[in-house]
Amino acid sequence: MAWLDSVNSRPVGPRATADELFAEFSGPLQEEPLDAATVVDELARISEPGLMSMASGRFFGWVIGGTLPAAMGADWLVGAWDQNAAMRGATPATAAAEQAAGGWLLDLLGLPAHSDVGFTTGATAANFVGLAAARQYVLDDVGWDLATHGLTGAPKVTVLVGADRHASIDLALTYLGLGAPTPVACDEQGRIVPAALAEAMAMVAGPVIVCLQAGNLHSGAFDPIGEAAMIAHEHGAWVHVDGAFGLWAAASPSLRHHVAGLEMCDSWATDAHKTLNVPYDCGVAIVSRPEVVRSVFGVHTSYLMNDDQGPGDPFEKVPEFSRRARGVPVWAALRSLGRSGVVDLVDRLAEKARAFDAALAALPGVEVLNDVVYTQVCVSFGSDERTRDVTARLLADGATWMSGSRWADRDILRISVSNWTTNDDDVAASVAAIARAMSTVDAH
Repeated sequence: MAWLDSVNSRPVGPRATADELFAEFSGPLQEEPLDAATVVDELARISEPGLMSMASGRFFGWVIGGTLPAAMGADWLVGAWDQNAAMRGATPATAAAEQAAGGWLLDLLGLPAHSDVGFTTGATAANFVGLAAARQYVLDDVGWDLATHGLTGAPKVTVLVGADRHASIDLALTYLGLGAPTPVACDEQGRIVPAALAEAMAMVAGPVIVCLQAGNLHSGAFDPIGEAAMIAHEHGAWVHVDGAFGLWAAASPSLRHHVAGLEMCDSWATDAHKTLNVPYDCGVAIVSRPEVVRSVFGVHTSYLMNDDQGPGDPFEKVPEFSRRARGVPVWAALRSLGRSGVVDLVDRLAEKARAFDAALAALPGVEVLNDVVYTQVCVSFGSDERTRDVTARLLADGATWMSGSRWADRDILRISVSNWTTNDDDVAASVAAIARAMSTVDAH
């Protein structure tokens, strides 16, 4: 409770380094046991200066949400219950809650109701699940038995992606043994160019997977999903969507035009701990063909209580047997918000990003580089050197946290509005902190 009470008043960044804290955490392990409460108190005391206030309404680094109260409470229950949420027969309560949460997600996002929904560690693992299903499907389609023969000697699977994709796609493809993808030209906002995709598709023979993006890491822009999916499907490709934070635009009547045609795709990935604001770790993998994803991850052995009918076991949809009931906080978050609350949450995040856009564009010497269509704002302060200096001064100030990055061959300050608590005061305080950092840099 002390930590939660401090989140909005403490400096956003940590005040100690990992090396400094290691000295307190380490040392010889004592011989005798210690009281549990003593250990927990010690952990809290040592950790406090090394904690980042990621739950603050003034945290805009990377794309990291906070935690809704209902989701936090549900997560505490999940820890206390200590259920291995793998099998419906063994842990029916968590399985049923996750099944319900999955159904609500499909409804909110307008995705096919028959799809399988699995809860992973994050968007990277969710991309892995979708692309594993894609690999299975396209190789099955050409008659290659992947389970028996592996990839050695298999027809080459070509993976086409936008040139301005997130690195987690490349990482998932590496895990799957598919190698580097083939980049397709993007426009200045990072959106894949349909004509370039059609040209690339025409040059490929054999199995093809196309990866699209709902929410560019820097600009927040969305690929023209419907048009690109039609092009891909004309050539028999599987279409996967990386929507780590942007998939949630589909839940908002005012924003869903950005993802028109989303339901035409074959698999989707998102992070519930980003836009939905549930605790770590919780990605969501959605696959439109349950029989395909279950053929990849499903196992039947004598000691497992397999659910051979109906929705299938949770472990058949993710790469783990033993896992936490990650979907339970998702159920709690959605139950607490309701449909209108989800819409309001998504719309407010986009609204605060537009507020940043307007306020920063009014400051002399500041250039907003992207079209602010969702929750991302990319800012330059002139030269790369000045941008780096302002970013460093801003983080040292402690009033807000925004990550530096590089996009479109320029150093930038990247603002990701992801926290459900962010309000107008947080935006104003953060803009004031940026102005102070600029003044400090200019004074030197």
